[in-house]
Amino acid sequence: MAPPLEISIPTTSLHTPADGSKPYTLYNITLRMPLRSFVVQKRYSEFAALHRALASQAGAPPPEPLPAKSWLRSTVSSPALTEQRRAALERYLRAIAEPPDRRWRDTPAWRAFLNLPGGGSGGGGGATASVSGASVEARLPAIGPRDATLAAASDPATWVDLHKEMKDLLKAARAGMDRREGLPAGSVEQMEAGTAAKKELIKAGSLLFALAGGLDVMKKAGRLGEGELRRRKDLIAAAKEEKAWLDQWALRSGGRGGGRGASQGVASESDRAALGVARDGPMARRPVGRTIGRPLPETERTRELDNAGVLQLQKEEMAEQEQRVNEIGRTVQQLKANAIAIDEELTYQLGQLDHLNEAVDAHERKLAIANRRVKNL
Repeated sequence: MAPPLEISIPTTSLHTPADGSKPYTLYNITLRMPLRSFVVQKRYSEFAALHRALASQAGAPPPEPLPAKSWLRSTVSSPALTEQRRAALERYLRAIAEPPDRRWRDTPAWRAFLNLPGGGSGGGGGATASVSGASVEARLPAIGPRDATLAAASDPATWVDLHKEMKDLLKAARAGMDRREGLPAGSVEQMEAGTAAKKELIKAGSLLFALAGGLDVMKKAGRLGEGELRRRKDLIAAAKEEKAWLDQWALRSGGRGGGRGASQGVASESDRAALGVARDGPMARRPVGRTIGRPLPETERTRELDNAGVLQLQKEEMAEQEQRVNEIGRTVQQLKANAIAIDEELTYQLGQLDHLNEAVDAHERKLAIANRRVKNL
């Protein structure tokens, strides 16, 4: 039986179509399974279509109502409405995915909505339930689209899964380069091994870019503590260093001919030294500690001064910098006061819009009643 899905909507994304049409909000649906995770991006209209399809295919509406559409406000311009709808849609999906009643999640509409492999035709769920967890995960779509990958990297949990996938790609690239060096130069097998390793490096580079961008998003949103954020940045820095070394290895070890060793594409001792490759491992460790460079060059202001004059000049510049920092602090305080005033005004205006929205709904209900009475006349 397939393992239960851990489903959530941790984040949203603002998408602007390439054709210049109106932007809209995408809800980043994160699905976690025992072996992997992936992200599906859907807009509100797709949720509405899912709701209608589930009610039709299962014979009853889902247990949790779909959040209503707002006619006066848009999620594009209202962060509060975006967060409110995100939470409501997450409850809607969990009400289908978690309870024992499988009627709605055994429908083709549910599986198509989440890009899950089809496991049966309707509400019976027999074929769906017979699919093992491992086979289901093997057939899940990989995180391919750039926007979905960035969305996955912006979630603390799926970030870890993406990092593991990136490390596996680097490991596969390293194994491919090792295999390439042991094959006859110019052979088809050698070229295939090198090409496969470079493909893995390209995929790892794309994931590295997404992981770094996800850390920036999580830092701004405050989803990670300082210690954990620093640890993950160190992981990214180490992975970038490893990928850069593998890129150099792929470039320097290709295109050699002859016998074994240097004549068959195996890196020579000089090449290994240039790349920092040790005999007992593929990568040498960087020296620990600081590298001291040459003294800073003289400038027009310091050339005619002795040590005491340079010290005095440094003190004057530090005093000027401190004064500028104080001025910036006062400006920031003023901006903060303005932002608080704007926030209070927006809160008041949003409240008025909510009242207006409720009044419109009430008038719509009255109009519906009046229309029914007119039809009965």
